Amino acid sequence: MRDYPIIKKTFSELSDAVLKSGIPHNSCMLVGDSNTMPLYGKTVEAELLKCFGRVYTYSFQAGEQYKTLASVEALIREMQKCNIRRNDCVFALGGGVTGDMAGFAAAIYLRGIRVVQLPTSLLAMIDSSIGGKTAVDLDAYKNMIGAFHMPEFIYAATNTLKTLPKREFVSGMGEVIKTALLADRELFELLCEKHEEVWDPESDILTDLIARCAAIKTDIVRRDPKEAGERALLNLGHTIGHAVEKYKDFKMLHGECVAAGLAAASYISMRRDLISENDYKRINETLTLYGLPTKVGDLDPDEILKLTRSDKKMSAAGIRFVLLSRIGNAFYTDDVSEEELLAGIRSIMS
Repeated sequence: MRDYPIIKKTFSELSDAVLKSGIPHNSCMLVGDSNTMPLYGKTVEAELLKCFGRVYTYSFQAGEQYKTLASVEALIREMQKCNIRRNDCVFALGGGVTGDMAGFAAAIYLRGIRVVQLPTSLLAMIDSSIGGKTAVDLDAYKNMIGAFHMPEFIYAATNTLKTLPKREFVSGMGEVIKTALLADRELFELLCEKHEEVWDPESDILTDLIARCAAIKTDIVRRDPKEAGERALLNLGHTIGHAVEKYKDFKMLHGECVAAGLAAASYISMRRDLISENDYKRINETLTLYGLPTKVGDLDPDEILKLTRSDKKMSAAGIRFVLLSRIGNAFYTDDVSEEELLAGIRSIMS
């Protein structure tokens, strides 16, 4: 990876970032969805025209259900039609779906061209745009087809959070709380104490929160770019969370499912006497404070368990599961039993 994400209030310094990056100034393609392009497409295009001879734009229908190989093929055909070359660049304007789709297309087109991530959601700013994971879904399986493809840089304009639906913002907070739990107890305490200020998209607290979460993920990814070890810690809450996401047919947002997964992982950690009952309660209270679910209705625990077995995080020894040794410190293990997983799943059933 290059440097930490560039975090600014607006897109007005994007052209400067491009010029400093050393990206050749031939052609580029700006990719967004039916939500982000009407809001920010023209602004970003104007910035890119300061740097590139030609700027092509492409928009697809917003929604996880469109994160498919067929959508990527349509994008690649448009790149080919516009004569995008190997030295050109793709700019991904949007949340996690856009970043994944455009990033994956850039990874496989002409065996790989440059990509720049322009995240517009909280979740994308602190998580999905960082680290080079790009993928599409296959049937009910999330992110099953993909590639590691590091962005040239990441530019987050925080004013885009003003137009983010509240539920999407809340979903992003699921990943924020996950990051605090696995690596930053001070951040967890800040989330508890300053929760009213966090909701303001123009607050310095929120900007600092984004920077801290992005820095934590960036540092972990630099040390373990291909998830050979430490990077697995970023999957805290994701094993059961992804299973819930699949079981609910993606009707729940990613961060909502991660929150449920965090509650389950915290319960298993408490059962192992790794964290106290008080810490377990505090974690659940903090998730609730930000409107995130710690209970999910209409779950079949046996089916959720079955879905965890199909997770990409399976190792030869079993399911690689992330637990807490304390608030602010996590570790991964392959020895979580099916009985423990079922207990964790049942703990989040309403």
